[in-house]
Amino acid sequence: MSLVIVGTFNLDTIETPKERRESIVGGSGTYCCLAASFFTAPRIVGVVGEDFPRDTLCLFKEKGIDTEGLLIKPGKTFFWEGRYAEDPNKRTTIATEVNVLKGFRPQIPEHYRNADILFLANIDPDLQEDICVQMKNPRLVAMDTMNYWIHTRAQSLLNVLEKVDVFFANDEEVRMLTGELNLITAGKRILEKGPSLVVIKKGEHGAIFIAEDFVFIVPAYPSEKVIDPTGAGDSFGGGFLGYLDKVDSYSEGDFRKAAVYGSVLASFTIERFGIDRLSSLTSEEIESRFAEFQKFVSF
Repeated sequence: MSLVIVGTFNLDTIETPKERRESIVGGSGTYCCLAASFFTAPRIVGVVGEDFPRDTLCLFKEKGIDTEGLLIKPGKTFFWEGRYAEDPNKRTTIATEVNVLKGFRPQIPEHYRNADILFLANIDPDLQEDICVQMKNPRLVAMDTMNYWIHTRAQSLLNVLEKVDVFFANDEEVRMLTGELNLITAGKRILEKGPSLVVIKKGEHGAIFIAEDFVFIVPAYPSEKVIDPTGAGDSFGGGFLGYLDKVDSYSEGDFRKAAVYGSVLASFTIERFGIDRLSSLTSEEIESRFAEFQKFVSF
């Protein structure tokens, strides 16, 4: 069992209607690997600058995360600043500084290349395709994306989709990619492009899983207070893939259970800013909330 995660490791400044936090740790790779670490020992690939907090690197190691593929380069870490509206589903990007990420081409360490699961988190699809070539024979390849890549690298994204088993995207991105308003129809259109499973993330409304022979809907945890929605989708992906790596099986039942664990991890992430909640989270809390989910959907 092994999971390789290729993504970004950021410093973020986040403003909500009630609070502002500056230069806190974030990034798709960060949220994903911390969520996955509750089930398996993920291996990460990315780049950070000399300003990336050393205590976070220590946290990764404490969680059993293999950091050999995380390069530390002279300069500043990738930076993103965003502002959320009263509706936490609406955010505006204020600033982006590429910094050490500029010109970075991920190189997969040799002992990572035999991994069972590869997760291509939200990065340039040209890089995602190059990473696929470096891997030897993963049993499951998953990828995430964003509307920017659909606008600017649509053909490259479609090329990667041909090599992918699981595709994560939100409802807006799925509609944009297919031109279909109905999400079920849009998901089935994406299945025709290569993936065997499409996961449509719907924020506070959960997610829809679409395969050729089943459709599964998992709700979001009914949180009364959302502090910071950043990283919820990445935590969802990390929990989902981390559980699959743990059980080493990819049946429909495994996908369904993994989906609930992904939703559980996302629900904890939004309770505090950045990675604060994932840093203090325990396995007992995860299992307790998983049991709550079972009650929510039982009838």
